[in-house]
Amino acid sequence: MSRGRIIRDTLAAVTIVNIGVIWVAQAAANSPTRPPDLAKGAVIAAQGLPPSVPPCAQCHAYNGASDGSGAFPRIAGQSAFYLAKELRDYASRVRTNAVMTPIAKALSSGGIADVTAYYASVKAPYLPLASPDAMLIERGGQLAKIGDARKDLQACDSCHGPGGAGEPPAIPYLAGQYEHYIALQLTMWKRGLRNNSPDAMADVAKRLDAQDIAAVAAYFQQVDASAPAATQPMK
Repeated sequence: MSRGRIIRDTLAAVTIVNIGVIWVAQAAANSPTRPPDLAKGAVIAAQGLPPSVPPCAQCHAYNGASDGSGAFPRIAGQSAFYLAKELRDYASRVRTNAVMTPIAKALSSGGIADVTAYYASVKAPYLPLASPDAMLIERGGQLAKIGDARKDLQACDSCHGPGGAGEPPAIPYLAGQYEHYIALQLTMWKRGLRNNSPDAMADVAKRLDAQDIAAVAAYFQQVDASAPAATQPMK
């Protein structure tokens, strides 16, 4: 490995750590004074908070598996810390979405803590989906596990954990996430349409071409991270 590549990889790792530290500090500043209430979170998921907050289950399903189309991400078992950060980003318009922004703005800090704790606590089956092209998955696996030195891309797993199982609390899991959703988010980062995590994901996405985006999205949709996730140390 070249000295320049080592330096770039080291800087990338430092950036990820710094982002995590910043996120933790922001979360502490925005945390409610009481512990999250899973029962209240379940009510928000199932019934919403009329009149401004519709049931989360309308899009994400009560069990967080969503509908498999990829229009809405799978959020079951995702870190509560990460989900809460994304909701706060929607509320502050750091990340914008016509549906999620008004919902996030209408939730109190306690409501955010409750509903994200609920979805972090649930387990949901993986929906049966059509298998993507085998060669596409192979290329996606290379990017996920090894990266691409020609494009100065480190492996996705170096930040998102073995098999894309996530690195809680700050880094979300990708394993089992819907292909369409992953591809859409990478494309938005690439085009400057998603602005949170600019020093990490935006930089990575700009190095990916359309075929690479399709490949890594296809790979993570079908990968099973349960085994590598089980071997990671508890945090």
